[in-house]
Amino acid sequence: MLVNRTTTLWIGIIAALVFSGATAANGQDEGIHKIKHIVIIMQENRSFDSYFGTFPGADGIPMKNGVPTVAVPDPKTGKMVRPFHDTSDKNYGGPHNAVNDFADVDGGKMDGFIKEALEKSPGMLRRKKPKFYNPNLTYHGDYLGVMGYHDQHEIPNYWDYAKDFVLQDHMFEPIASWSFPSHLFMVSAWSANTEVPGDPMSCVSELDPRDRTAKDPTPFAWTDITYLLYKKGVSWIYYLDQGANPDNDDFVAPTSEKNPNWVDVPKIWNVLPGFTTVHQDSQMGNLQPILNFFKAAKEGTLPSVCWLIPNGRDSEHPTGLVSTGQAYVTRAVNAIMKGPDWNSTAIFLTWDDWGGFYDHVVPPHVDSLGYGIRVPGIVISPYAKKGYIDHQTLSFDAYLKFIEDDFLGGERIDPKTDGRPDSRPDVRENDPILGNLMNDFDFSQRPRPPMILPPYPKKSIESH
Repeated sequence: MLVNRTTTLWIGIIAALVFSGATAANGQDEGIHKIKHIVIIMQENRSFDSYFGTFPGADGIPMKNGVPTVAVPDPKTGKMVRPFHDTSDKNYGGPHNAVNDFADVDGGKMDGFIKEALEKSPGMLRRKKPKFYNPNLTYHGDYLGVMGYHDQHEIPNYWDYAKDFVLQDHMFEPIASWSFPSHLFMVSAWSANTEVPGDPMSCVSELDPRDRTAKDPTPFAWTDITYLLYKKGVSWIYYLDQGANPDNDDFVAPTSEKNPNWVDVPKIWNVLPGFTTVHQDSQMGNLQPILNFFKAAKEGTLPSVCWLIPNGRDSEHPTGLVSTGQAYVTRAVNAIMKGPDWNSTAIFLTWDDWGGFYDHVVPPHVDSLGYGIRVPGIVISPYAKKGYIDHQTLSFDAYLKFIEDDFLGGERIDPKTDGRPDSRPDVRENDPILGNLMNDFDFSQRPRPPMILPPYPKKSIESH
């Protein structure tokens, strides 16, 4: 009987070690735990088709003989408009709130993009024909720009990352809405309104939550990932892009001594200061200017988890220049690749919502809030598979799941188990439709060397 119990005990221990991939016999970390630093770079407002719709092997714009077979009606002319190659550096996009997501998807037809841009964003309409345009289309204003797509000519670095590392072609915005709730999801797997200040159990799911930060500095009472990280002693930093010199790698510190956390980065993207837990855990010092990121990358002192939140200029949010955003991201990736932490880092690059740009894939339904329209997703790491296209269904919830599996022993933001109950309706990280980012890595391979790219590569972008 003793033998049986001992055998059972050892089987359990071995199974636990295999499941966690924690440590090999030689004391070295294995599997996911080879990743010591997770860097999430969040850019703004691009759909998958608008950046990777013609990427070889991806689920891109349906084509036949190089001509798109999909089209969207233009209510102004009655014509059907196909996606077209847009070489301009400045784009105008379309409206991208919850109501626009619903209208763009149009019950699965994916045909509301032009109508929404024409009717809901009159400020985007120009009085004269653009300098650069597709001669096969009749332009009545920039509203047709929502049908434009870029390729390796305009975004060569992004395409190089996708070719050399991992491109995710079914990454969906976690919520069918805009930037603000998407950023809430990025750090907490939920978007809600807190009905009773400070009470997590009073929170109610919301596609378009109210920004109450003017009256209450901590309106987000539900639990976010930093609570679990703090509880387990896992380091994290939320880096804010406080301005950059476009001609070199010297980033400047905050310019406002009064409230440095709000400088240059819009409040709707800078959501962590509004979470109750960040204040209760005395973690406001973890909100830092991006200057500190470049310093940490150079010195090999990156935290276990960090986010890079852009300012408007670097974000690619229309009408921010595509080239400026790509340069900002490239500098950040280069800094990691040049530093001592490269061999133990995973970089997740994505865009927070579709920005009104066309995408042909119907988002799957998860709950009352998501998913939203498809966005690009790229994984960059020395352990990333080479030239791999991940077709799994993903959302930003997958980033939290990866963080939890790597640093928290698989603990979820779950009101039943995390020690801080809130009223969220489900545990998004456990949704059966959600893929696993582990599929994007090969931890048996030797760490791959860096791929340093010029922030402003030779390109064919033409500016207005």
